[in-house]
Amino acid sequence: MNKFLEIFKIPDLRRKILMVSLLLVAFRILAAIPIPGIDTGRLSEFFGSSQLLGLLDLFSGGGLSSLSLVMLGVGPYITATIIMQLLTIVFPSLKKAYYEEGAEGRAKFNRTSRFLTVPLAALQGYSFLNLLISQKVLDPLPLAQMVTNVIIVTAGSVLLMWIGELISEYKIGNGVSLLIFAGIVSRIPQMFSAGALTYTPAELPTYLIFIVLSIVVIAGVVFVNEGERKVPVSYAKQVRGNKMYGGVSTYLPLRVNQAGVIPIIFAISLLLFPQFFAQIISILSPDLSYRVNGIVNYFFNNQIIYSVLYFILVVIFTYFYTAITFDPDEISKNLQKSGGFIPGIRPGQATAEVISKTVHRITLFGAVFLGVIAILPNITRMFTGIKSLTLGGTGLLIVVAVALEVMKQIESQLTIREYDKF
Repeated sequence: MNKFLEIFKIPDLRRKILMVSLLLVAFRILAAIPIPGIDTGRLSEFFGSSQLLGLLDLFSGGGLSSLSLVMLGVGPYITATIIMQLLTIVFPSLKKAYYEEGAEGRAKFNRTSRFLTVPLAALQGYSFLNLLISQKVLDPLPLAQMVTNVIIVTAGSVLLMWIGELISEYKIGNGVSLLIFAGIVSRIPQMFSAGALTYTPAELPTYLIFIVLSIVVIAGVVFVNEGERKVPVSYAKQVRGNKMYGGVSTYLPLRVNQAGVIPIIFAISLLLFPQFFAQIISILSPDLSYRVNGIVNYFFNNQIIYSVLYFILVVIFTYFYTAITFDPDEISKNLQKSGGFIPGIRPGQATAEVISKTVHRITLFGAVFLGVIAILPNITRMFTGIKSLTLGGTGLLIVVAVALEVMKQIESQLTIREYDKF
């Protein structure tokens, strides 16, 4: 509490928090303004019947279900960043250009991701509007209105991308993560009001159990998100001039959940692909598109099939993303260059093998954890039978991770100011 009060005693920190809060308020205002010519009342039933669109709506902060000006949220920017990361793995020349040139390379990477966001936002906006039209949620739009809406949606995504980067400059957490965080938190009052409207005295034990499970899930998310395996590392003594360096022991922290929520985003994107594919082939064959939609709806409306498929995809993508972002060989080389080694393990390839084996073991636990978190809403819905009571595991994971990140960044700024006093 003392640290919380101290935040508002420091003018610079108080100004940063105020500006970030105003930017988040501006985002929520934009998320409440629908695009022209849309009847939002006809969308609620459609989104209520589709779990995939519900998850996509979660990442857009509720803007998708209301077809707001920022209906796609920061999704296109996240997709562009993921594509760029994958391209750096496939093409070593891109990795050299973006990652081995320091700050200038990172600036090039971010600039390319911004440019890629524009066509992705236009494509996603057009595909989603066509999906709503094919499902008879929206009336067919004239070409001029369709083009206008796509331009507005694209501009909204670019505006959110700019707001996210502006928030990041204030060093109060990651801007994109905070926008998703604000969208999720804004849905909490709606969830409580929906539960209050459907509440009956006979369901009181179910609600109490739900509250207890929510607390347990939050504690579990914090525990796993902060969990790490500490691999001991020692540094050999080195003599430089008249001074001796090294001879210390430390550790290499390997996080249990190294992939974060990226595998869940990958899985959602892959599960949504068949629906968007059906919209593309509808141009060539409406009958084939209708059959593909029927098959997709059959599988995804089955809670058990959908949950099992979702869980498997999250586990697979957790291993995949960890493999492309964590390089044991590179870590082994860096340790060897700095005179570090794992006690009892020879430097070089043997060290890389030990690190790789350790990462694979802890990734199994992290992958299963992410998979359970992803399908947690389906599990609670199947056991309680109450649609308003859904333990949104993905939402909880994002909220807890962002809250911890913001707390750490604020504490670091407070610590810096405490040193300035001396």
